[in-house]
Amino acid sequence: MTVSIGDARISVHPSSIVEAGARIGAGSVIGPFCHIGENVDLGEGATLQSHVVLAGRTTIGPRAKIFPFASIGHQPQDLKYRGEASTLTIGSDCLIREGVTMNPGTEGGGLATTVGDRCAFLANSHVAHDCRVGDHVVLSNNVMLAGHTSIGDFVILGGGAAVHQFVRIGHHAFVGGLAGVENDVIPYGMALGNRAYLAGLNLVGLKRRGFSREAIHDLRRAYRLLFAAEGTLKERVADVAGEFESHPQVHEILDFIRAGGERAVLTPRDSREASA
Repeated sequence: MTVSIGDARISVHPSSIVEAGARIGAGSVIGPFCHIGENVDLGEGATLQSHVVLAGRTTIGPRAKIFPFASIGHQPQDLKYRGEASTLTIGSDCLIREGVTMNPGTEGGGLATTVGDRCAFLANSHVAHDCRVGDHVVLSNNVMLAGHTSIGDFVILGGGAAVHQFVRIGHHAFVGGLAGVENDVIPYGMALGNRAYLAGLNLVGLKRRGFSREAIHDLRRAYRLLFAAEGTLKERVADVAGEFESHPQVHEILDFIRAGGERAVLTPRDSREASA
């Protein structure tokens, strides 16, 4: 059947439940056996295939495509949670495949979980409470983000990867399948293994996204200097900053390292990765 919510005409299967107070954007299609809670704001042109549950104070941007058995916005899996009014915000044009789970924030993390635009969450991936996920991020099947993780723009996480609480992963990084990531991954870095180590730069991603040959060459040279055996990391950061004074991508890495976080910075396993 077609029902009217405000001025928007939407299509809702008769087996689905849309609670009073929910806001559904124009042109949305709600398939069979879905449940949309009273505090949900679903953007225009969204498609819920079937058996999708949207709960809590959840906002989803336009043109979302959500597949069966996704559970979005239920209370966080944090035993300290006491029902505080936290939120989950998802950007526009996101793909959320079968069995994906995403949780809102907690008091200990600013009461908010945020996801950017044009992200893809493949089957059974999980975004925990208080995560910050950038734009154009891909979580492959069974990827697990623990609470308070920060994922930069254009990051790809391979199937089955697990990211520890409070870990930061910089823009354009790549995490290999089944990696166990305990420490921060620099922008443009590539993390492999369980436990993960820094295995060089994400050269494939850099080429795909149109970075120039010169920019990639400079990043590789800066990487070798940053993770050389001589001196401390602080000293090497200062040296690289002086040598690459006007290189924005190099300084993005340096700023990431300087900013620090709850976890250490992921480093190469041995000299082979440092010189990659």
